[in-house]
Amino acid sequence: MHVPGLSQQRIVQIERDILGKNDELAQVNRARFAAARVFALNLVSSPGAGKTALLVKTISDLKGIRPIAVIEGDQQTSNDAERIRATGAPAIQVNTGKGCHLDASMVGDAFARLPAIDGGLLFIENVGNLVCPAAFDLGEAHKVVVFSTTEGEDKPLKYPDMFAASSLMLINKIDLVPNLDFDLARTVEYARRVNPKIEVLTVSAKTGEGMKAFYAWIAKRAASLAADAAE
Repeated sequence: MHVPGLSQQRIVQIERDILGKNDELAQVNRARFAAARVFALNLVSSPGAGKTALLVKTISDLKGIRPIAVIEGDQQTSNDAERIRATGAPAIQVNTGKGCHLDASMVGDAFARLPAIDGGLLFIENVGNLVCPAAFDLGEAHKVVVFSTTEGEDKPLKYPDMFAASSLMLINKIDLVPNLDFDLARTVEYARRVNPKIEVLTVSAKTGEGMKAFYAWIAKRAASLAADAAE
């Protein structure tokens, strides 16, 4: 990065200061989530991968099992939050303006405005961007990167930081594969080249294919986090 009037050393120091402050606030968020026994997931993707549709489907299927709330991040509009609220789940819209990601301060403020969801699920739908959100811890238990079959297989290689930071890759719109020139095996290979530990599930928010496996992943990870906290 080049900024007129600033040395490279000064730019690096500013970036470190920003990330350091963010990490402190993320730890505060993490403690608040733990105190409320809330399992928080940070959903990240490029624009149009289908994060909101996945959330609508997930909430519709799970809302009778445990409390669910959503923090919606977009540069402008409240369209996605309105889609979430239509399911009956509470949602707070956070508009970042020219910002390309949510940060821990935004999430902490939004969480304070949500109704209590003790023992529930918190989904943080980040701004559609595969670059900036990778560097910002929000206090979540895991990042989940949503990848669409309509995108190129080499996305994990083009945006390695995001895939390296994620615990799970959801390959969405799997129902479209018969109509696309999409190589599933190559996509998974590229993702695991970047992050050998990343888990991969194929899903369709439209048809429901694979969604039960996603719910099982959530339940397993939430139980594991609760067990660790109890020790």
